[in-house]
Amino acid sequence: MSDVIQTIVPDLQSSLLCDDVRQEHNGKFMLIGLFDAVAVPAFPALFQRLCVVNRWCCGQGEFKQRSRILAPDGLSAVVEGKDVPVRLPDSEATATSVEFFLNVRFEGPGTYWIEILLDGDLKLRYPLKAGLARARP
Repeated sequence: MSDVIQTIVPDLQSSLLCDDVRQEHNGKFMLIGLFDAVAVPAFPALFQRLCVVNRWCCGQGEFKQRSRILAPDGLSAVVEGKDVPVRLPDSEATATSVEFFLNVRFEGPGTYWIEILLDGDLKLRYPLKAGLARARP
């Protein structure tokens, strides 16, 4: 019998950007203010708090996740998180990570990019469009 633990790279089941996250006593997460775009009255725009919530599944082992938001040039980091441990004891387990970014500044309109990396490999990249909010008549 071998004591070698098999490593299986997990799937990123979901990644969402929101204003805030709360966790209930029963362990369930409540996501507040999901973003599909950013509409602001003027640029530069400062967000006091943004949250990236990632859910991993179908893997086994210990990994390091890193989340970041890139500027419209697709290269410059607006903000980058620290390495977050992802531990999956078996392939039926799930791991949810919540990362808070404070004082995030969007310099101008355009398409920003949310990137999720696992052990340095890009697993997901999705757009976040930022523009000026239309004035209501």
